[in-house]
Amino acid sequence: MCGIIGVTGEKAPLGILLDGLSTLEYRGYDSAGLALIDEESLSIWRVRAAEQAHSLEKLSLHSSGAPSRCAAALGHTRWATHGAPREQNAHPLLDCTEHIAVVHNGIIENHRALGAALEMNGHVFSSETDSEVIAHLLEDEVASGTSLCEALRRLMGMLRGDFAIAAISTHEPDVIVAARRTAPLIIGRGEGIGLISSDVAALLGTTRDLYQLNDDEIAEVRPNAMRVVDLDGHRVIPKPITVQWDLERAQKSGYPDFMSKEISEQPRAIADTLLGRIGVDATTDIEELTISKAELAEIERVLIVACGSSYHAGLVGALAIESLAHVPAQTEIASEFRYRNAVIGKNTLVIAVSQSGETVDTLHAMREARRRGARVIALTNVVDSLMTRESDGVCYTRAGPEIGVASTKCHVAQLALLQAFALHLARAKNAIDNGEAIAIAQDLSVLPKLVEEALEHHGHIKELAQRFATTRDFYFLGRGVGYPLALEGALKLKELSYVRAEAYPAGEMKHGPISLIEPGAVVVAIATRTSLWDKVMGNIAEVRARGATIVALAEFDDDETALVSDAVLEVPTTSDLCTPIVGVVPLQLFSYEIARLKGNDVDRPRNLAKVVTVE
Repeated sequence: MCGIIGVTGEKAPLGILLDGLSTLEYRGYDSAGLALIDEESLSIWRVRAAEQAHSLEKLSLHSSGAPSRCAAALGHTRWATHGAPREQNAHPLLDCTEHIAVVHNGIIENHRALGAALEMNGHVFSSETDSEVIAHLLEDEVASGTSLCEALRRLMGMLRGDFAIAAISTHEPDVIVAARRTAPLIIGRGEGIGLISSDVAALLGTTRDLYQLNDDEIAEVRPNAMRVVDLDGHRVIPKPITVQWDLERAQKSGYPDFMSKEISEQPRAIADTLLGRIGVDATTDIEELTISKAELAEIERVLIVACGSSYHAGLVGALAIESLAHVPAQTEIASEFRYRNAVIGKNTLVIAVSQSGETVDTLHAMREARRRGARVIALTNVVDSLMTRESDGVCYTRAGPEIGVASTKCHVAQLALLQAFALHLARAKNAIDNGEAIAIAQDLSVLPKLVEEALEHHGHIKELAQRFATTRDFYFLGRGVGYPLALEGALKLKELSYVRAEAYPAGEMKHGPISLIEPGAVVVAIATRTSLWDKVMGNIAEVRARGATIVALAEFDDDETALVSDAVLEVPTTSDLCTPIVGVVPLQLFSYEIARLKGNDVDRPRNLAKVVTVE
């Protein structure tokens, strides 16, 4: 889940590289590095830093030593897998001759065997990474007289795993070669320059002339040309990428951090996601889905696969699908699904949910489902992402770029789109009458306004956060749709504040977890007026009797719930199924403010990266 950027043809590329790496930091910030080919000496100038969030600052400080004229150049920001986050393990990595530099995202699964063979042949390794084998393998291939592009093509047959690779060499100083398998990598062209990156956003300040690289394709990028070949060496024509947002939407725009900006953008994200998809008469249209209503009518079961916040959205989506379309639905953690013998068939619809469309566990789960004969839909925020290319249909959220590692606006957009899909499926199967469908459509249409109202209570939530900033143990309880909401609230608090926060179905507390409750523990109870409110109130009484401090997520002016609570996070009233969309907002803000009080970097929580491209 590292960030890669490269440029050739730009004589002074540091600006492009550092700006690109700044954009890519959400993919990993354990370390960062640059490698530039000096046009005059034909040597590689390299600088690396392992200063966590300050790595790019250190690179900038050392940029004064960069060559005045450069041929090709690479930049990398790392999320550590193999090898601790130290400077020796930072990319770019060099071969023994120091004439080849490599950057890599992903995992080389057979690196130990490859490395042992290379050491037997006299190669000396300077890092603890799996990535370094690539540099040494390229060194051997180039030494035999092959071009850098041909050398990388040959390597692709040796390497096992999911990865993206880019390399430069002093033997071909104006060339960047790049290849990928599952992990993302794109190529671009500007005015007299060639570009590569693991993310569109890193290149938008330079060009919008972008192209996708498919699995097991190798690109040779020069200042005024690019060539792409497959594993057999046959020329292929890369497909252009359509970008539906501009660079400004990937900037902070005056906010103190990306997370606060993205939380504030949630009403717009919901409105844009639902725009044109549900009519006032409850007609539905998800145009990019490409699976007809007649085909949907044949679906007998829905399986949602996802990870993290997307998994929590999927739990709500499954409840909506069963409630509205009366189709059996369940949600599975993608990283577990592919390794068990799940029973699925041609009348099973699998919805793979991923904000980036690159999450490797979800991608592999999707592939496994297709292998077993299921129809697959990708629900993602990124057009032309890996998952969309391998799916039978697509549902796009329209949240715009989300840079903060902890998902906020993409999560609520997923929730809204899954509700819209549930209604779409219910319509296709004639499982819902028109009056009920119109009521659901009206509930969805007012969500942007309700989320705006929830955001207006930020000041009160900030005050509550000060009260609980030193608490070490939080327990989140919910029933029905409140349980996925509790899971998401606990995840946000863990991600941002580094405190223990566990979520349980409220009825499960007395089956074991209640033994953890003692004075000082804080229980966050999802106590909105859903059909299970009475049950939740009973669960609140159980933990309150054992000394817990109660923070209730409750509706405005709900005095009855407030009476049994020590503090209240207030939200507007909505339907049961829409509760997680409105209710998640104060939980996000609560976690955000506690993290800020602790001095944590809310955009870049420790040990986390935005896009998970390794298993």
